[in-house]
Amino acid sequence: MTRVVDRLRPGRTVFSVEFFPPKSDDEERLLWKAIREFEALDPAYVSVTYGAGGSSRDRTVRTTGRIASETTLVPVAHLTGVNHSIAELRHVIGSYAAEGIRNVLAIRGDPPGDPMGEWAPHPEGITYADELVRLVRGCGDFCVGVAAFPHMHPRSADLDSDTRHMVAKLRAGADFSVAQMFLEPEYFLRLRDRLVQRGCDQPLLPGIMPITTPKVLGMTTQLSNMTIPSAVSSVLDPLAGDPSGFRAAGIEITTKLCEKLIAEGVPALHFYSLNRAQATREVLGNLGLDGGVLKAA
Repeated sequence: MTRVVDRLRPGRTVFSVEFFPPKSDDEERLLWKAIREFEALDPAYVSVTYGAGGSSRDRTVRTTGRIASETTLVPVAHLTGVNHSIAELRHVIGSYAAEGIRNVLAIRGDPPGDPMGEWAPHPEGITYADELVRLVRGCGDFCVGVAAFPHMHPRSADLDSDTRHMVAKLRAGADFSVAQMFLEPEYFLRLRDRLVQRGCDQPLLPGIMPITTPKVLGMTTQLSNMTIPSAVSSVLDPLAGDPSGFRAAGIEITTKLCEKLIAEGVPALHFYSLNRAQATREVLGNLGLDGGVLKAA
């Protein structure tokens, strides 16, 4: 099984895509339509999320396993520590291994029901993501990714403590990290600088969600612990009643963000796809997609 880091090489920018496991037959058909469209573009990898509290565990394992066995894509399976004992986590990791999956994104996770609720570790589980990284690495030959937060994790007291927690995950054995969404590249680049200053040079991938509707924009800010930059709101607010105009402007804003990141030498752009291919493909087309490799602006 190909490791994610083997698909990230200096001197070029590639892309990756994130999916969530389907909850119905209709959602499954839409997901696989998107998977096949992306497969033709040869992304560096694709990942499948893991619901809060393990609510989608079986669907995540099944979907990621299908990608591994039925496509040419490199799959990454998510794993969270919420509501799981270490024994249960070992079982999930074993299920991934049985499906031939060797790339795992290890995330502590949010409390089910209320992402901003009080974190309560399982009495026989893990408390921090660095513990989960060590657990996965101890279970076999896995390539392990972790989450990064350009606008700080919402539970971090300050920038210094947030950076310390991030460094701990990387030093625990993480091979790469994927950033939560942002709309101003400076926040991502400052995070990258802080990590490098502390001796952590593992690949850091920016998380991108193409802006297509006001709902998607709201989702971006809610999930990433940020406010909408004035440069973005000044363009999009007047278009709130114009769906096609809003979408076109949102795709342009997303494209320009990606262009700035490519110019800064990011190894890959990680797209949160919402199980649809069209918007991400538009952005990739604007960037000059060529067989999965993005040409620098």
